[in-house]
Formats: sequence, C-alpha cells, structure tokens
Amino acid sequence: MQNKNSSQSLALVYVWSKKIRLFHWLNVLCVFLLITFGLIILNSKALGVTSDGKVLLKTCHVLVGYIFCINLLLRYVLGFFGTGFEKWSATLAFNKGFAAELKEYRQGAQKAYQGHNPAGKLMITVMFLALSIQMVSGLVIAGTDIYYPPFGGYFKEQIAIDSTQVELIKPYTKENVDTEKYKAMRDLRSPFITMHVYSFYLLLLLIPLHIAGVIYTERKEKSSITSAMINGYKTLPKD
Repeated sequence: MQNKNSSQSLALVYVWSKKIRLFHWLNVLCVFLLITFGLIILNSKALGVTSDGKVLLKTCHVLVGYIFCINLLLRYVLGFFGTGFEKWSATLAFNKGFAAELKEYRQGAQKAYQGHNPAGKLMITVMFLALSIQMVSGLVIAGTDIYYPPFGGYFKEQIAIDSTQVELIKPYTKENVDTEKYKAMRDLRSPFITMHVYSFYLLLLLIPLHIAGVIYTERKEKSSITSAMINGYKTLPKD
C-alpha cells in the first residue's frame, strides 16, 4: 500500500495471475448459469414445467455445478500453494494486521492497494463462504435428488429394496425404492436444501453489492481494478 498523490508518476503493476483471472471469469459464468437454472427450478410449478423437464433442468444444473466445484476446489489449492495475490493471506480478511488496516480504511485513508482493499477482502471472504456452502450442499442434493455422483450411488444403495438392482432406481420413480428408507434420506437432505436456498439468496444479495463495490473503488482509487481482472495489471504509484 502506498499513499496516493496526484503528482506521483504511475506504473502498471502485475497483480492478478492468469490462474486467478481464469478462476474469476469461469466462476462468473458458472454462477450465472446456476442462478438461471436455479430460478427456473424454484419456479418450475408456476412455469408449468413437466417432471421430465424438471429432471432435465436439474441435470443441466448439476453438470454446470461440477465445473463450478472443480474450479472452486482448484482455487482452494491455489490459495494454499500459489504465489503473490493467489495466496489466501493476501486475499481473505484473516491476515495479520487486518483489523488495523480495516480501521484505517474506514477512517478514509487515501491508499493505493495492490490487491483487494480491506472492504474487498471482507466481501471476498463472505462470497467464498457462500460459494463453499453452495458447493457442499449442492453435491448432497444432487446425490439425493437425481442420484448423481459423488453421493448418488451411496444413496441408491441405502434406499434400495434389492441392492443388487440399484440401476432400476431413477429420479421421481418408486421402482425398487423402500418407502421408509426414502423418507429417511429426504429427512437427511432437508438441512442441505435449507443451506442451499439461503446461501443462494445470500449470493443474490452479494453479487450486486460486489459490482457496486468495484464501481465505487474504481472511482475512489483510480487503479484500473476492472481491467486488471482482464489483463492482470493495476495502475499504481511507482513508489
């Protein structure tokens, strides 16, 4: 961080690596598609979607979800083993001295931040939490609803009347399904549904706040933070 001064000469500083930028934009695309499918699924009854149509929508939702999960898991690995601003210590709101940094920022200190400013770190931390909840709960729901990996095979075996014919169990059918065991499975998944829905609503709140924060920070710091997520470079004072 450096004090900003209009008389200072500026330089392009490489901040966001290709890996970070690829994660960011792939995550944007996946979240957009998942929200779109999710909204249609939530309102499928009002939209008159048939059972087969609902299964197709959920299948598309899950397939995009796999890409989302892989992308997020690779970001976790990068956070622990990456370099520079790929590391969690430079990204999340838990690094040493963060409280003092946030206090200074709230008092209106004019700083140029190479990575995220303190408000940005808080936003990123909450967003990663919401995304992580979506990932875990989504995988459980996929396994208990349309029997997709990684948990689908396990749950099929748990609810099967004849465990040697689990392939007969299909979404929204009762063939080879033990009614009591099926009900127990649905009870087990209930809290995951709640987590998935509420973290979904949280993301619907966070996304516009994130965009608004980027616009505000772009105007305040004038450090090209928007284009930096495309080309990797921020405009900062040379010193």
